[in-house]
Amino acid sequence: MKLFTAVAIVSTALAGAAPLAQSGKESAEQLAGRIQARYDTIRDFEADFVQTYQGGLLRTKTTEQGTVAIKRPGRMRWIYTKPERKEFVSNGERIYSYIPGDKQVIVSPVPGEDEAGAPVLFLSGKGNILRDFDASFADLPSAPAGTWALKLVPRQREPEYEWLVLVVDRKTLALRMLVTVDSQGGQSTFVFSRLKENVGLSDKPFDFKIPRGVEIVTNQTRR
Repeated sequence: MKLFTAVAIVSTALAGAAPLAQSGKESAEQLAGRIQARYDTIRDFEADFVQTYQGGLLRTKTTEQGTVAIKRPGRMRWIYTKPERKEFVSNGERIYSYIPGDKQVIVSPVPGEDEAGAPVLFLSGKGNILRDFDASFADLPSAPAGTWALKLVPRQREPEYEWLVLVVDRKTLALRMLVTVDSQGGQSTFVFSRLKENVGLSDKPFDFKIPRGVEIVTNQTRR
């Protein structure tokens, strides 16, 4: 599961944005700038999500769901609850990837400041949509009526994805969907609901406790 493909844009767009001006036309770059500006005011947020993945080399289709919580700087918690439990937690220094069925925890360092192009850096406030992506409006057939689809192509090559699309409400710019496409043609779609922001999340939910009896794999390479 290419979790970190979406982390940056999820954490940016879940925060919402100020409504667009009613007069004149907004360019894709201006829309991206408004989303970034709004994200800069968000301390934390949480939401429910449903993720569908289809395509890729095996031409498979899967649907999963769970919850996400983000707290700046650098803390995040993705909990998949159906059909299989998965946990991806960062305390700001390390990222813990845990699938109970595998009885294994993978521990990786959070990307450093020298990796400005890494998507996960949006979590720590170092990423910037206008700096790191080329933005354009996209024609996405699956997008609901009354929305805009904003395509973001990374200016530096990313190993986990080719490009992303944010689908936002035309009136409020609330995030409705997030679509990511990888180099193998696989498409991952996130649909979000029950968004809450600036709720005063504590650090405790982001302190991962390694279960007893699991294998610990340490990945020294920054993602």
